[in-house]
Amino acid sequence: MNASSSGSAYRGHPERIRALVEPARVHRDLYISDEIFALEQEHFFANTWNYVGHASQLPNAGDYITVEIAGQPLVAVRHEDGSVRVLMNRCAHKGARVVSAPAGNTGRFFRCPYHAWAYNTDGTLRAIPLKQAYEGTGLDRCESANGMAAVKHVELYRGFIFAKLGDAGPDFDAYFGASLSSIDNLADRSPEGELEITGGCLRFLHACNWKMFIENLNDTMHPMVVHESSAGTAKAMWKDEPADAPKPMAIEQFVPFVSDHAFYEKMGVRVFANGHSYSGVHHSIHSSYSALPEYEQAMQAHHGAARTAEILGTTRHNTVYYPSLTIKGAIQSIRVARPVAADQTIVESWTFRLKGAPEALLERTVTYNRLINSPFSVVGHDDLHAYRAIQKGLHASGNEWVSLHRGFDAAEIGQAEVTAGGTSEISMRNQYRAWVEAMTLSM
Repeated sequence: MNASSSGSAYRGHPERIRALVEPARVHRDLYISDEIFALEQEHFFANTWNYVGHASQLPNAGDYITVEIAGQPLVAVRHEDGSVRVLMNRCAHKGARVVSAPAGNTGRFFRCPYHAWAYNTDGTLRAIPLKQAYEGTGLDRCESANGMAAVKHVELYRGFIFAKLGDAGPDFDAYFGASLSSIDNLADRSPEGELEITGGCLRFLHACNWKMFIENLNDTMHPMVVHESSAGTAKAMWKDEPADAPKPMAIEQFVPFVSDHAFYEKMGVRVFANGHSYSGVHHSIHSSYSALPEYEQAMQAHHGAARTAEILGTTRHNTVYYPSLTIKGAIQSIRVARPVAADQTIVESWTFRLKGAPEALLERTVTYNRLINSPFSVVGHDDLHAYRAIQKGLHASGNEWVSLHRGFDAAEIGQAEVTAGGTSEISMRNQYRAWVEAMTLSM
């Protein structure tokens, strides 16, 4: 795309933004343009509901975590009344970041490390050194007297904390709608109906645009190709074993990645408004894991046999809560995209303990996360190589467009919910229709 006379190709030109997304293809600038990335921070991420963290990370009053969303530093904190507040991580005085650590406990108040202005955990101003020096200066009529600004749009759903920084766009329920069933299934897998993050975070800087990672989650055409050298090797090692031989956990988790096209097509994919989707409508790579009788007994004691069968029979592959959160309910792990630049994305991998479940289930979860999602994993580096290759390749001349034609049907446009074959690129097309809507909503 050519820049305007002002030097900006897209700022102030929503029609040019819309032209980047066609029904079955998108322009490469969505991945490689620094200007597009800056506008995403200003508009797209501000107008969408983004994952902040999980309530189990904030068990006690004063507990906090820090994150960055839409280019803005935030702190989520457990207030003294038990509620979770999300605040702008900025001192009202000189603008210093109040909290620098990724997590901790601040006690009853935050204290700025620059001039010691203090704030209650709801963000209100608590104390100012030499307060008398401000009398008659007009501070009381200034924004600085209001303390740390609170994010207005915050929702907790089954322990998951979401925030929307801007006022444009739908409310929480309208934004997520029926897609929330995947979070429900994850939480319901606990015999007590509650989750807690455990095992720390695996955090990896990817040299690619954030959209490549999000797209890849429900791209079922790549596993048997990209993961042939890793999961394919595991499959070859096990091929001569008897069919009824107990599989080591690593083999059980690796081998399904290199299933054939028919397996993934029959798996199915379902998309929802606002870019959300999940693959594994009928089955997934997690469907054949060995049973854990002790866990099933605990589930039946809480949920009953019929409800337990329904919960555990739902083995979705990946659910994308667009734009930042992806979950694997059947393996109790989540991954979060934290965009840094047009060609840099931090991906966080977290694991959950299901309260009331045996430790063997957590062992399976942590093993999967380390085998597949760790910076030192075997499978994860396959994807990373692909992302880097795309990021570099898109700078080549001769074709400025990215094809998303596979399985395209014009009837899918405008539908609130669509189910398609698992190898369709419908989830990506659905994401980009949501992307262009949120990007231009406040321009």
